[in-house]
Amino acid sequence: MSLIDGASTTLRLLYYTFADDRAGGRVRNALIAACERGVQVSLIIDGFGSDTDEGFLQPLRDAGADICRFLPRWGRRYLLRNHQKLALADGTRLIVGGFNIADGYFAGPESEGWRDLGLLVEGPAAQRLTGYVDALLAWTKRPQPRMRELRRALSRWSEPAGRVRWLMGGPTRRLSPWARTVRHDMRRARLVYLIAAYFAPSPAMLRRLDRVGRRGDAQVITAAKSDNSTTIAAARFTYPGLLRKGVRIFEYQPSKLHTKLFIIDDAVHIGSANFDMRSLFLNMELMLRIEDKAFADELRRLFAHEREQSREVTLADMTGLGSGIARARQALAYFLVSVVDFTVSRRLNLRGD
Repeated sequence: MSLIDGASTTLRLLYYTFADDRAGGRVRNALIAACERGVQVSLIIDGFGSDTDEGFLQPLRDAGADICRFLPRWGRRYLLRNHQKLALADGTRLIVGGFNIADGYFAGPESEGWRDLGLLVEGPAAQRLTGYVDALLAWTKRPQPRMRELRRALSRWSEPAGRVRWLMGGPTRRLSPWARTVRHDMRRARLVYLIAAYFAPSPAMLRRLDRVGRRGDAQVITAAKSDNSTTIAAARFTYPGLLRKGVRIFEYQPSKLHTKLFIIDDAVHIGSANFDMRSLFLNMELMLRIEDKAFADELRRLFAHEREQSREVTLADMTGLGSGIARARQALAYFLVSVVDFTVSRRLNLRGD
């Protein structure tokens, strides 16, 4: 709220979910107030993740905000999602992370809230993102946007080098810039700490994590509670193979988990992406990669704190989590999440243009 209230010239927002609830109403009203003091406001919400009634957003439109939905719910683009979360003020300050605009992301464990992580960024890194948001807004407004133009934008605005750089994910024909960088970072890594609310990566990414477990220290915190039991079952399907290779796995206990944090040696990735097939290869994602030992050490301390709130899973535990019908359900969940959903969505969104 302070970021919005402090804006003087522009506000650019990208959100997967913008709910018609108390939190959404407060943010909407703050954006209306910004418009009334002369701030230029633009907002992109996802057509799948935000089913908010147009009546809720109309007062913001009437105040002068530029609002559009990323690929509304029709046509073969239906399964493509803009999963990015960003609030950028005056082209100089931004918040990036995993949280949406909805009550659950601003509530504590006692209210069934989500555990999440955001990062405040100021200065040149924030300035460099303004062109990308404007390009995405222009693409989203087109009556018949072409996927090849979106792929070009992902490639153009992802930064190939630098200690602080933006990486985009999306429906590219090969690995997206973010997925490619994660693969490269993991190639020779000796220390990988992941917090992934949704954990169902490809077999190739699982093998990379296996190798880190064998040669170094690989630890994963994932969800014990969620709004989708299928994703928890899919994650648990991967546990036995990882545990046998020395990867330590923890399930976060106090509340539903929504954090997305990757610490790979001294490189930290923070943003909207999970460690699953959609985030790696299909969804529109926004990640900030920071290569700095002191910052990585600080985030490792955060990881240790979250680990203390989690229950470690062992191979012995898998006799309960992974026996009989439960194991079959886990295999089916992984197949649905990592094969069926991914394959159908990718074919619909990459063919023909």
